[in-house]
Amino acid sequence: MSSAATAGPLIKRDYFEELGVRTFINAAGTYTALTASLMPKEVVDSIQYATHHFVSLDELQQKVGARIATMLRCEDALVSAGAFSAIVYGTAAAMAGKDPKKIASLPDNLTGIKNEVIIQKAHRVGYDRAVRNCGAKLIEVETVEELENAINEKTAMLLFINFSNNEGNIKDKEFVALGKKHQIPTLNDCAADVPPVENLWKYTEMGFDMVAFSGGKGIRGPQSAGLLLGRKDLIEAARLNMPPRANIGRGMKVNKEEVLGMMVALELYLAKDHDQEWKYWESQNAHIQKSIADIPGISTEIFVPEIANHIPSLRILFDRSKTKHSPREIKEALKNGQPSIEVAGASEDTLNITVWMLKKGEEKLVAKKLSEALRA
Repeated sequence: MSSAATAGPLIKRDYFEELGVRTFINAAGTYTALTASLMPKEVVDSIQYATHHFVSLDELQQKVGARIATMLRCEDALVSAGAFSAIVYGTAAAMAGKDPKKIASLPDNLTGIKNEVIIQKAHRVGYDRAVRNCGAKLIEVETVEELENAINEKTAMLLFINFSNNEGNIKDKEFVALGKKHQIPTLNDCAADVPPVENLWKYTEMGFDMVAFSGGKGIRGPQSAGLLLGRKDLIEAARLNMPPRANIGRGMKVNKEEVLGMMVALELYLAKDHDQEWKYWESQNAHIQKSIADIPGISTEIFVPEIANHIPSLRILFDRSKTKHSPREIKEALKNGQPSIEVAGASEDTLNITVWMLKKGEEKLVAKKLSEALRA
């Protein structure tokens, strides 16, 4: 069964209603713009616990990092301010190591600092700004030969975007091997790549020196938290760029509540019956499919993205010669209805629904409102 957030104590004050902020049923997924996921009660409880105590932020990070490393079968770990900041910390570690002068010099005084990061052209995404924030220059390559020719005394790191593994010519295992061959750290951006749970240790065991994850998506930790896992010396170097120090990561502060909440979220996630949860998602999809099965011009299919957001999702296909409304019109109707329902991307002839962020029973309401909109 889905482990969507369990309601806590009743709160009499409706803050979002006061502010005029729209709340909605999330049938879209863990998009940052839609505030990703909801935290389980145990995570919220750990956050509330942390609000009553003072601790050393450094000590907490080290102790939680060691606990997470044990859970995820890697040498060391830290809790970051999302996957983006994990990449910033990892890049800074690869560039400056543990040298205080070099660390303080980032991002603009790069004298004597390795400042080139090699990436496959097919892996360029907006999130690689995290690397450029450190002052590094991205060097694009397309083949193994180009990658090896691009390596020089300025090369600090090789960056891999896991979501693009099928797009680039150099696949993950070969990419790792090239890093080992030339003794250059490799970092894999796996932000949205949980589930499956095995990914939390798959890529460090494959040989990536650092791996970044979002904490507030499938793991259901605080949305503004993330993980950097990997080689102990690099994680130690990465910590030197984090608050409370006034270095490159100062603005990416993770408070004690988020650090503790991320650890508890991981404990809960690892303890789940993942097969049972998958079956629950399938049952939710089936309920929605059944509610619209008899509508002319409408058909459905289940799809599972191979990489990132690897969960069973529902695609609704529209035969526009037979349907009354377009997918975009249905998307807007659901968004503007009562209650408001957010669904995933709509194209000219398809509409996607992703059920894994639905609270228990919400699939019935989504099915009802979707059926009404399609029949209107």
